[in-house]
Amino acid sequence: MRHGSPSPVLNRRIERLRELAEAEPRLDGVLLYGSWTLGESDAHSDIDAYLFVRDADAETFDGREFVERLAPLKLAHTNMYGILAVVFDDLMRGEFHVDAAGPGIDLIPSWEGSVHLPDPDSAVLLDRGGRLTAAARRLAEFRPPEPVSTAQELCDELANWTLMLAHVMARGESARAYNLLHAVVSPLQLKLCRLLRGSTAHWPTPSRALEQDLPEADRARHLRTTGVARPAELRSAAVESWGWSRDLAAEASARWGTRLPLQLHDEIAESLAKG
Repeated sequence: MRHGSPSPVLNRRIERLRELAEAEPRLDGVLLYGSWTLGESDAHSDIDAYLFVRDADAETFDGREFVERLAPLKLAHTNMYGILAVVFDDLMRGEFHVDAAGPGIDLIPSWEGSVHLPDPDSAVLLDRGGRLTAAARRLAEFRPPEPVSTAQELCDELANWTLMLAHVMARGESARAYNLLHAVVSPLQLKLCRLLRGSTAHWPTPSRALEQDLPEADRARHLRTTGVARPAELRSAAVESWGWSRDLAAEASARWGTRLPLQLHDEIAESLAKG
């Protein structure tokens, strides 16, 4: 195993997964993804894998039964994304996609630009026919997002969702506004910030490693956009959030020439201020 983790438990579990997969004739391939494949795993990391089942066995393969051979499970369920999510007896989490090998492996090249496997040969734990390794190698090169169109999309999204935030707050729906601010606006904001700083390695989850990836000034601005669901504090956080979004959008416009609808931006600020 060329890759490794500071967590011996995770390393042993991955090696055990390799052994079980090799001994399971219904599996055509196994591909790891996530922090272990990026060399960023630690004692708190999950084990994340695609289990590619032979097409003839795809309907009958019991993913839970197979995963439970790794270690006893405290929890196993199909999560909101249709993925087998488990909690092992030592509280390590796991996510396992159980897909038919034919269409599943064919889909991997379409991940280019969104999934990065720096060492694809280590990420592939099992490949009976060679197709999986060839597909995974398509993901070896890191491809940052195209800046101009991505910045424009993020700026437009931020304006649209922040206006919705203002309407929801005016209606008095503090819980919904809180969710919009933190679950919708904040990830878009952090992506735009990462794009401007040239720090897109954690693009799919822009809050990941934020403390190490972004300058202190950006981290401070982000903190001022957070708050609790009490109306006054929520409004203050929303105003701070829109102020930072506007600054980031102006910076993107100056650098890449993206559209900047200043009148709309002013009207959103006025809506947030009025409540």
